[in-house]
Amino acid sequence: MAELPLSVGARAIACQAAAAAVQAVVAHAQALDIRINVAITDPAGLLMAFLRMPGAPLHSIDIAIDKAYTAASFGVPTAQWLELIGDEEALRIGLPQRPRLVVFGGGLPIREAGVLIGGIGVSGGSAAQDEDCARAGLSAIGL
Repeated sequence: MAELPLSVGARAIACQAAAAAVQAVVAHAQALDIRINVAITDPAGLLMAFLRMPGAPLHSIDIAIDKAYTAASFGVPTAQWLELIGDEEALRIGLPQRPRLVVFGGGLPIREAGVLIGGIGVSGGSAAQDEDCARAGLSAIGL
């Protein structure tokens, strides 16, 4: 009988990259003159880095974390959820009711060479501004 593997290797964003990305997001938000919260998770959705700008909306703290969690847990941008749900009424009603699932823009999966290594979520601006800030964070770390 062939030996079965007992574990698998897992990749995750490095803490240094997560810290650099959140700093870049804050710098981009400052350039846009908005106040945001930014969160980065590992691929399991566990928080790796977080920054809150003074004056950022308090409710946006959890929203940013949940955007990163959603993007990491499904591997798709949060802005794509309504398109993915489409006209399926059961999904349209049920999925947005799931705890921590965010179905509007601002959350992006973090991939390195095609491998999911985390998620980034930004909240405090418009959905488009949040996603633009998240992209700036990924760009700053070469992704």
